[in-house]
Amino acid sequence: MDDINHGVGDYLRGHIRTVPDWPTPGVQFRDITPLLQDPKVFRVLIDAFVHRYMGRRLDVVAGLDARGFILGSVVAYELGLGFVPIRKKGKLPFTTVEETYELEYGRATVELHTDAVRPGQRVLLLDDLIATGGTMMAGKKLLEKLGGTVIEGAAIVDLPELGGSQKLRDGGLDLFTFVDFPGR
Repeated sequence: MDDINHGVGDYLRGHIRTVPDWPTPGVQFRDITPLLQDPKVFRVLIDAFVHRYMGRRLDVVAGLDARGFILGSVVAYELGLGFVPIRKKGKLPFTTVEETYELEYGRATVELHTDAVRPGQRVLLLDDLIATGGTMMAGKKLLEKLGGTVIEGAAIVDLPELGGSQKLRDGGLDLFTFVDFPGR
């Protein structure tokens, strides 16, 4: 499986656009929208996630606002599972639990409906990219507040030099990504 994931990672890397100096000077933004725009590439991406988790004992897929919604909902559908959105504060209409986390310059809060996950459910947590790890760690904590067990955090891209993936692993989250990009 590692050889397959390596080949898929190389293929996906070739379709990720780098936008220099966005959103601020010195940042090399890794844009995944080309992966979504090309139907063949999108199929390869989704199939690779599905094949990784097919046959694993999962109950639900949770996706982080906003690109995690795109990936997570399609992966959940293909695996025959339900999907749970973890949203930015103030976007969910029902009773919620929330988790605040640190950003590079400030704080942010994400929320989850209180009935989104039942105690004991096994959850796959998806996002597009791991940078500082704050959003994914907040998602993990929310799911655990409701009694869920996050079996793995997954993303397309890891930016290891920002320290997020190591922080997540140190926090007890198993991680999977297809592509690592050096630098910021």
